[in-house]
Formats: sequence, structure tokens, C-alpha cells
Amino acid sequence: MNPTSARAKRAVRARAASAATAVVVTALGAVGLVSCDSGNDDTGSPPVSERPSAPDPAGFTGELPSSVASSGAAAVESARASASSAAASASAREAERKASIGAAVERSRQEAEDELEDVTAPGNALNEVAMTGKPRADTGGKLTVVLNITNKTDEEASYAVQVDFLDPSGKVVETQFVGVEDLQPGARQQPLVISRQPAEPVLTPRLTKAQRY
Repeated sequence: MNPTSARAKRAVRARAASAATAVVVTALGAVGLVSCDSGNDDTGSPPVSERPSAPDPAGFTGELPSSVASSGAAAVESARASASSAAASASAREAERKASIGAAVERSRQEAEDELEDVTAPGNALNEVAMTGKPRADTGGKLTVVLNITNKTDEEASYAVQVDFLDPSGKVVETQFVGVEDLQPGARQQPLVISRQPAEPVLTPRLTKAQRY
């Protein structure tokens, strides 16, 4: 073999080996860089967790921002004021209603008394008025009478009734008057008569007069 050709072949093989070594070194360097990037790069995306964890309660405080707390307190105070105002209004309306009923009852009572002033007992409508008692247990111990006033005529009518309360000796110790106005034919009303006398001695109610007009 020609010495020159042998040297040329050895040079070619050396260059090829050097190139292969360079390729391997380059590849290993790239692997190292990838490994470092995946483990220590702070700017990369964090690893994804399979199950999100609950927030740490220690990271929250028990205090609301002052503006929110003030708004909540104002809302509560406003609600309380509204409720108080509504209750006061309802109480005032109820008081007005009772006063109106009381005034109407007193007017009717006075009209019945005036109507019966010149009427001789028993009047013209005693058969249209019945009287029953209520148990004292249901009336707070008060002697209470229920009048059943029924218009048995075919025309509208008003009624005036007198009830006397007698003591055991037969003496009248209390007289009350009841009026019913504009009762339609066949209609009935049941006003109450409540004695203002003490429970003792026991009194007896008497239907004294009943006048239709």
C-alpha cells in the first residue's frame, strides 16, 4: 500500500471520530439543559395538581372593611326603625278603632235610653228579644248577658232594649240600655250586656223593656 494513501485514510477516520464525539457531547449538553430547565426555572408554569386544595382559613380576618360594617349597621338600624314605626302605626290604628267602636256603642246606648224613656214596660218588641247568659269562666268572672234581637217583621227596624240587674232581695241595682239600628227583616244581632257590679252578691238579669221603632 502507498504510505501516502494510508495516512490519508487514517486522517479521514480521525476526523469522523472527532465529529461523532462532538455530536455526543452536544446531545448530552442539551439533555442537561432540559433537565435543569424543568427543575429550577422559576419563570415556568407551576405543576398542575390533580385536586385543588381548600383555602387556608388562617388567611382570612374576622373584620369587615369599615365602610361595609357601617352600611350593615345602618341597614339594621333602618329596619328596626321601620318595624318600630309600623308597630306604632298598628297600635294607633287599633286604639282609633276601639275608640270609634266605643263611641258608636255609647251613642247607640244613649239613643236607646232616650227611646225607652216614655215607653211603658214591656214595650212592643219583647217577643223579638231573647236573653241568655254566658259562663263567668268565659268572661273573667263578669256577669254577662247575650241579647238575641231578631227582626220578625217584613220591614227594616231599630230596637231599644232595657236590662235591669236585681240583687237577691229583688232590688234593681243596675240598669243598662242597648240599641240596634237598621236591622233588616229576618236579620239578627247579638249584643252583649256586661254588669259593672261586683261578683258578690250574685245578681239576676231581667229583660225589662224592648221597643221596636
